[in-house]
Amino acid sequence: MQSYLDFEKPVAELEGKIAELKSLAQTDDAVSIGEEVTRLQQRAEDALRDVYKKLSPWQKTQVARHPLRPHFSDYQRALVTEWTPLAGDRKYADDAAIQAGFGRIDGRPVAILGQEKGNDTESRLKHNFGMARPEGYRKAVRLMEMADRFGLPVVSFVDTAGAYPGIGAEERGQAEAIARSTEKCLEIGVPNIAIVIGEGGSGGAIAIATANKVVMLEHAVYSVISPEGAASILWRDAGKAQDAANNMKITAQDLLDFGIIDTIIEEPVGGAHRHPDTVMAATRVEIGRFLEEFDDGRGPLEIREHRREKFLAMGTALT
Repeated sequence: MQSYLDFEKPVAELEGKIAELKSLAQTDDAVSIGEEVTRLQQRAEDALRDVYKKLSPWQKTQVARHPLRPHFSDYQRALVTEWTPLAGDRKYADDAAIQAGFGRIDGRPVAILGQEKGNDTESRLKHNFGMARPEGYRKAVRLMEMADRFGLPVVSFVDTAGAYPGIGAEERGQAEAIARSTEKCLEIGVPNIAIVIGEGGSGGAIAIATANKVVMLEHAVYSVISPEGAASILWRDAGKAQDAANNMKITAQDLLDFGIIDTIIEEPVGGAHRHPDTVMAATRVEIGRFLEEFDDGRGPLEIREHRREKFLAMGTALT
């Protein structure tokens, strides 16, 4: 069942009329609706295209958080074969917010990290809405160390509002765990790619996104803090999140201009949730392109230097 965002109201009304007509035709064989449905479908497609042609940063944030947007588990099922999950950090516990494991993408063995938000109430609670605790980041470090040892590229799928800010997480060293994970991203001698598929929130995202190549889906967002968090700090009013989003430069288009990310993966009209297979196919192509690019005999030192120079260069064009 389709779920509509507030700004999609014109599309919702047209698609609602289409559904009513189809339902009427099922109960009354004498009713011919083919021509009217075709006309309404065209109007709905045009309306959807017009809406998504001029999305504001806040509207893109809403699309990135859409409840039907594909999450890591969807990408894992669509892209990865021979999936072998890795559990636990060997220190405290397993954190379901970060999924880790090994598998093959188009036959190429890779190590895979992904932040999982969940798709319904039960799975969202299980995965803590994608907000990882320290043990999640320590599990990520464990996977990256194994990938480095066995010469496997690392593919990360980023989708989190931020690391979990609870008391227990802080007591177990949340900031240190994020820093260690970020450090490990920079340290490994194998190529890594990070794909922001929804929200890329703060250090919780960069802990697995400090990569040789950073890619964003067209309607994903990537920021140092959530719009609500920024509004709470700047204006002491989370209700001004829309104003914050519009001024924070959090969209893929802005970040590409600033050199923070390297590539944008286009989404179908209406967002990734409307045609997930199309997005999966485009993501597969981008990962394949990255693996081919680094399949050129570069050694660990050259790979580390490439990554280091990439991050050191950020912001220099603005000074």
